[in-house]
Amino acid sequence: MLEGHCHCRAVHITVPVRPETLGDCNCSLCSRVGALWGYYRIEEVTVSDPERKLVGYVQGDRTLTMHHCSVCGCTTHWSPIGRKSSRMGVNMRVFDRSVWEEIPHRLIDGASW
Repeated sequence: MLEGHCHCRAVHITVPVRPETLGDCNCSLCSRVGALWGYYRIEEVTVSDPERKLVGYVQGDRTLTMHHCSVCGCTTHWSPIGRKSSRMGVNMRVFDRSVWEEIPHRLIDGASW
């Protein structure tokens, strides 16, 4: 198990393994938050937010909620809305650099969607 956290440590995320690749999306939102996405089945990820500091943001197409810490502002993950998706994205930058720095990145051309 790997555990990451936002900068202020209010929100913790646990995943079972390192992803094989990281998604580097160039859409208007992802490029601004600077996330590198690891993709997991929803049931594989544990989000711990005991002080209820997570805030969700739903962008225009309403297909996902982007979650961030209301204290330090770090984007932690995204979750799907309303569709039967079994996948979510975890911002691997909330983990120690040694966990993700050598994982290959693949460009996701979200800007053209």
